[in-house]
Amino acid sequence: MYTLDQLRGFVAIAEEGHFGRAAERLRMTQPPLSRQIQKLERAVGVTLLERSAHGATPTPAGRAFLAEARRLLSQADAAVLVARRSAQGTSGTVRIAFTAVSALAVLGQWIAAAREHLPDVDLVLTEMVTRAQVDALLAGEIDVGLARGVPRSDVLSARLVYAEPLVLAVPRGHPLAALGRRPRLADIAAHDLVTYAPIEARYLYELVITVFRDAGVMPRYVQQMGQVHSLLALVDAGVGAALVPHSASVLRLPNLEFVDVDGLAPDLVEVHSVWRTGNDAPALHALLGLVGR
Repeated sequence: MYTLDQLRGFVAIAEEGHFGRAAERLRMTQPPLSRQIQKLERAVGVTLLERSAHGATPTPAGRAFLAEARRLLSQADAAVLVARRSAQGTSGTVRIAFTAVSALAVLGQWIAAAREHLPDVDLVLTEMVTRAQVDALLAGEIDVGLARGVPRSDVLSARLVYAEPLVLAVPRGHPLAALGRRPRLADIAAHDLVTYAPIEARYLYELVITVFRDAGVMPRYVQQMGQVHSLLALVDAGVGAALVPHSASVLRLPNLEFVDVDGLAPDLVEVHSVWRTGNDAPALHALLGLVGR
């Protein structure tokens, strides 16, 4: 089988038309170059160069082989570059899962950072609730998730990447929007409230339960929804008010308005990046290095 050095020698001779000039180009002496070409011709099984006192030119078989030799050398050089980029994390694939609201708050920043600094890294994006993200991470089906309320685990690593307040979503003209001041949780508890499903949206369900319990009030829950956009659709329809992450306020509906709530911490709602601790993919860690908080 021929070697890459033999191919480089043949291409140099074919382009220079002379063994001596090709040897100079390759920074070697002529005798070893001649031996390389002899070995190459034996491996290929045909004469590739027509030798003469004035130099060397490719035979018809040599001209056909020249195009393939250039292609093989180009692929070999590209393979080295791909390996180096992969090792540096500047190429490859990162599979990202995200919740619906984390897409509004965080995902766009991640995509922009990857496009600017890691243009050869492909991002594969999938919407998943947090519970499904954890299962997919453990199964190796995704590389990183943008999730809420991630359970502690020795096999998963997590990093806080975003925090925001809860705000009140109300139908336009609702009494809570006409108080002349920020409503308190006690004010909100006096009205019908749309909240989150305890299984599909466990993190937000427990968060809303906790803030009302800590305030010492019990709201009137009238409906439960698994997704924030579905919950806002019910608010828009006049079913009730709802506490939602501030990032959800970009979702504008005709009969919807958002009101700040008095007495709530500004960083109640958290988004974490989560990845399998044993995942050492360079592209993943290059991305995490760009977007780490």
